[in-house]
Amino acid sequence: MFVSDFACLCTGRFGFRILVDVSHRESSLNGFETVIYEKKDGIAYVTLNRPQALNVYNIRMRDDLFQVLGAIKDDPEVKVVIYRGAGEKAFCAGADLSDFLSAPSPIIARQVRFGRDVWGLFLSIPQPVIAAVHGYVLGSGIEMALCCDIRIASEDAKFGLPEVGLGILPAAGGTQTLPRAIGVARALEMLLANRWLGSDEAYSVGLVNQVVPKSKLLETAEEMARKIASFDSIAVRKAKEAVLRGLDLSLAEGLELEKRLAARLRGYKGERKR
Repeated sequence: MFVSDFACLCTGRFGFRILVDVSHRESSLNGFETVIYEKKDGIAYVTLNRPQALNVYNIRMRDDLFQVLGAIKDDPEVKVVIYRGAGEKAFCAGADLSDFLSAPSPIIARQVRFGRDVWGLFLSIPQPVIAAVHGYVLGSGIEMALCCDIRIASEDAKFGLPEVGLGILPAAGGTQTLPRAIGVARALEMLLANRWLGSDEAYSVGLVNQVVPKSKLLETAEEMARKIASFDSIAVRKAKEAVLRGLDLSLAEGLELEKRLAARLRGYKGERKR
């Protein structure tokens, strides 16, 4: 059975289910159906562009993001990325479950959804990625935000992982990235009890870096992006690499990694002076 007009299904905060109309499709001016990609002054803007469907993640968005993120990764002109959602209601309200419900089995459904490793690509981007999130940040939405390096939220942001309530697991890294961001106990409460966080609580537990009025969200993200872009881009990339790679190492191994990256950075700078 293919579910067309009302296919995005997620469990709401109080246990009821929400149906979202995903029947209308729009094409953006840059040729991508679900993503708008722009670049200006060393800053790449990636905008999830399904506002009529609360920017839910579907197969088309997966394919569009795979192309966009791959282009960003290989573009030396991009110094920093701002990642956001179009519309007033949501950054991303989860995954479009029509992609699952139309598949003959849960195993095949997962293969359909993750045939391209967008999440691995996300985590391999060397440039800093800033998530500017508002409204619903649920399921795949919070997982995308957690793949970003810095998260700025508007005051109306609501964070949750409702998958367990639907009888499925987060499969884009949420079970691993969330506890690393906010701790095991809080992450398990969100996962197992479908507990949502408002923006202030998300800030207090370290899920987001800043909370700002919605009208100031993009402005704040751009201000931070411009500051990062003003620094030496190789130094910025190496600093990010040192922190993220070091998370999986012992302190001694992490310090050795830092020394190697610092030496490599000095080498790059020496070559540029010649």
